This record gives sequence, C-alpha cells and structure tokens, in this order.
Amino acid sequence: MRIAVYIPLLLSLLAPLGARPLSERCEPRLATWLLTVSALAMGAATTISLGLLAITGLIRFPQLASLGHWSAHTAQRDDPAELSVALIAALLLGAAVLMAARMLWRRTRTLTAAALEAACMPTEDDLVVVEDEAPDAFAIPGLPGRIVVSTGMLRTLDETERDILLAHERAHLASRHYAFVTLAQLGAAANPLLRPLATAVTYTIERWADENAATATGDRKRVAHTVGKAALAAHHTPTRAPGASLGILGRRTALAAAGPVPRRVAALLAPPFGRHSILAAAAAVVLATAALSTAEAAHDLHLLLEAVSAR
Repeated sequence: MRIAVYIPLLLSLLAPLGARPLSERCEPRLATWLLTVSALAMGAATTISLGLLAITGLIRFPQLASLGHWSAHTAQRDDPAELSVALIAALLLGAAVLMAARMLWRRTRTLTAAALEAACMPTEDDLVVVEDEAPDAFAIPGLPGRIVVSTGMLRTLDETERDILLAHERAHLASRHYAFVTLAQLGAAANPLLRPLATAVTYTIERWADENAATATGDRKRVAHTVGKAALAAHHTPTRAPGASLGILGRRTALAAAGPVPRRVAALLAPPFGRHSILAAAAAVVLATAALSTAEAAHDLHLLLEAVSAR
C-alpha cells in the first residue's frame, strides 16, 4: 500500500495527455468508448485510493478504531501512510464524493426534464420544426427522443444538407451520446484532473455523428461543407435556456456547435480514421494498471486491518 495506492493518483496526472491523441487519431466511436471508460474508471480508482488512505488515518484515533475492534496504537506504528497524508486524502475524498453526487443529481434532473419536454412535443415522427429565424438544431433525449430544427436553419440549408443534419442528430439519439457525456463528466467531477477526457468526449461524439452522416449520405466532402455552413449560420445564435437542449451536453447541441469545427471539417476531408491499435492498447494498459493498483492497495489495507485487530 505504500506505493500501489498512489499509482491511480499519479496516472490521473498523465491520463489527460492521451485525450487529444485518442480524439484526433482514433475512429470516433472507439475513441468515445475509450475516453469515457477511462474517465469513469480513473475517477473511480482515484476516489477509492483516497478512501483507502483516509481509512488509514481514521484507525489511528482510538474512538474510531474501537468501532472496528482495532488497535489504534498498533495502527499508528504500522500504518503505511503519514497522518497528514491521510487527513488530506479524507478532505479530497469528501470533495470528490460531494462533487460527483452534485453532478449526478443535476444531470438526472436535466435528463428527466428533457424526456418530459420530448414527450410533450406533438409530432408524428422524431422531427419537430419550430418557428424561429435563428438557425438552430439539436437532439432531445427521451422515449422517444426528438430532433428540433428551427425554420431559420432549414432555410439556411438545401435539401441534401438538411438530410445530413438530420442524420447527424439522429446519430446522437440512436447512439445515446448523452450517456457517454454524462459518464465521462461524472468521472471528471470526482477527479477534476480528468476534465480533458470529458471535454474530448464532447468532441468525439460530434465526430461520431459526423461519420454516421457521411456513411448515410456517402459524401464526406458534402458533410464537411454542411458542418462549416451550419457553424457559420449558428455562430451568433444565443445558447438556449435550460431544458431539453441540456439533455446531452449541458448546453445547445447544434450540428456544428460542440467541438472545434475546423478539426471536424479537416477530419471529414481526410480519409476515415482507423482503430489505431497502439493508442487503444496504451489506454487499456493504463486502465489495467490503475485497476490492479487499486485492488492491490485494497488488499494491503485488508491485511493491515487484520494485523491491527489481532494484536
């Protein structure tokens, strides 16, 4: 436990360095999965590590040690962590749990509001057209989800470009991109060092939807043109108020509003990305190392508790 418990914390400093390479060089769907799992797993691993360190500090106090029939004196002698480190870990643990719970509560409320708003929209299919001169388009998760497009956006795009826009937004709903964003942001809420991973997910889901639109239409250049055109049209569109549009990203999710548009356009004009097995393997190694280190630290703490209870 003198080393293993700190490895997830160290990896959380290094993990964000892989966010940009994964989002830029991997096939978007694979990148989204890797980034989301990494953010969630690393957030859980660091939270558990903080908890393990906090416990080593708590058993040094006789009043708390007596609850588990442990010897506070023996714990003070055999404890692998300094008391100051354990107390800092306890404070960080409390903050991590509080922030993660707060984020999860707010996102649950937002998704519930989005689902209710979607259910109240009268339409025979998933498309809802609203009278609004401002070019806008976004997906609302629900049962079923809805795609809302303003008349201003429809007038901005031609027929083929409208099909691209709808294919993009339907990809958000069909692939449940809001769930990936929620899980990645949950990991980042528990460990703010992981925010670059969550930010990268908001980009890769847009790339994922772009690629789905390119597959549906068979014209990557036309999709790239539509992304740029929609971005330019929506540039001065104000962010929507809290409600359905918060259901996916916590803000408006127009076709080209989330993620750096030039990078998306450049990716569409280039050949499709492969799976990039080296990056995927590197991410898997980091996650496996964090998981094994956390398990080893937990096992060491178990042995420590057995030792201080036996004396």
